[in-house]
Amino acid sequence: MRNAELIERFFRLKALVVGDVMIDTYTEGVVERMSPEAPVPIVNVKKRFARLGGAANVALNLKALGAKPILCSVIGNDGNGELLLKLMHQSGLDTDGFALSATRMTTVKHRIFNGDRQVLRIDEEDTFDLTGEEHDDLLNVIKTAMSAERFDVVILQDYNKGVLTEKTIAALLDLAQQQGVPVVVDPKKKNFFAYQGVTLFKPNAKELREGLGVTAETPEELQLAMATLQSKIGCEYLMVTLSEKGVTMLHDHVFHHLPALPRNIVDVSGAGDTVLSVAALCIASGKALPMAPETIAFLSNIAGGLVCESAGVVPIDKSRFQREIQRLCIGND
Repeated sequence: MRNAELIERFFRLKALVVGDVMIDTYTEGVVERMSPEAPVPIVNVKKRFARLGGAANVALNLKALGAKPILCSVIGNDGNGELLLKLMHQSGLDTDGFALSATRMTTVKHRIFNGDRQVLRIDEEDTFDLTGEEHDDLLNVIKTAMSAERFDVVILQDYNKGVLTEKTIAALLDLAQQQGVPVVVDPKKKNFFAYQGVTLFKPNAKELREGLGVTAETPEELQLAMATLQSKIGCEYLMVTLSEKGVTMLHDHVFHHLPALPRNIVDVSGAGDTVLSVAALCIASGKALPMAPETIAFLSNIAGGLVCESAGVVPIDKSRFQREIQRLCIGND
């Protein structure tokens, strides 16, 4: 099968996504003068819009690639929570997996631009762990989803906003193990070592260094750190994204490095969500016919680069993704 045809295997795969969801809002304008009240620019607003972010962006990427995502999370019972659910409906995503909280706000990241340059970001969020009641509510919607669907992969997207606690992670890993479903994780520092025995673990270089408390600046140091982390986590695949340096995969004691391709980088926001989504579907589609680790890294690397060429948090464009794979392929796997 040619590489360009591999993503057709993603069609109708079912993915359970659990993690922190958010709204990304954008205010675009122009600065023509400074404020007389303080040494700050005045942005004359021209356009405002909102997009789904965090784990919701993972769900959007999965849907764009032809898979069926079910998203489970906790959001505030507030106006921004209503907006998030509205954006979900507009995007054709199911909202039955949401638990509403009276004690935490829905996360919103407001980005303000002067032309194409971001001048300010304002965050509205709570980052404390779920309460016991919120944990139970989330687990109930997850169990309902897993009893109604046979999932091909479970994806955990952690943004350190409190949804993925040690208790929640342990319960999710247990449920996935009971059903024999592979688990793919994008971690953050707080619960870095809680994801024991997952199928694929995908930190970025900064998270790898912070998690292990190492510098790992050279390729040799990076490989040593990756080998150490894999032994501590017990994951089958370890993928580390390296920003402009590409991505490195470790599987079965073999390293596969894919350099970043030349891109017109506009915005890196959401690229990690896209990389995670593609890697997860590669794992899910490989149950009967596993993909080579270098192929998983290759496809994920391309997808992450492509979304960086668009402004704001956007899901992958499947047709463009296929064309780019075809352009870069030189033959069969």
